[in-house]
Amino acid sequence: MRWIWIDKFVEFTPKTSATALKNVSLAEEHLHDLYPDFPIMPHSLIVEGMAQTAGILVGEAGGFREKVILAKIGRATFHRLTRPGDTIEFHAKIEQFGEQGASTTGRVTCGADLVAEIDIMFSHIDQNMAGLEFPEHNFVFTEQFMALLQSYRLSGTIAV
Repeated sequence: MRWIWIDKFVEFTPKTSATALKNVSLAEEHLHDLYPDFPIMPHSLIVEGMAQTAGILVGEAGGFREKVILAKIGRATFHRLTRPGDTIEFHAKIEQFGEQGASTTGRVTCGADLVAEIDIMFSHIDQNMAGLEFPEHNFVFTEQFMALLQSYRLSGTIAV
């Protein structure tokens, strides 16, 4: 099963930037794993939400012709905890895009509060690792993720 850590896109500027929302719910079992009496969204899952947001942005920038994998987390600085009832926004921006991959910068916010700053590098594996086999479920371009992008496109607020 592939976990999806974003609920919807609220902004998507092709080849430039994207913003996705995640509603943190008390019903999510993983919130109770670290501190059962003090549920929080684990930082690793916030990084994954940013990776999914930025990964779709990078994939779209290349026309989804190549598989995109997270190659490196350059920085992940956290400023506050995220708790049930919070809605967090993943703001991703492409800094560099090329044949081998892309680098992105990201900010995670909750209202006016800065939650995290996350910089991620992605690699295009079809260019860099030709011949190696990777399971398809490891990539963000699954039907479920593409449906999130398509839903945003259908709202009439994205340039195609």
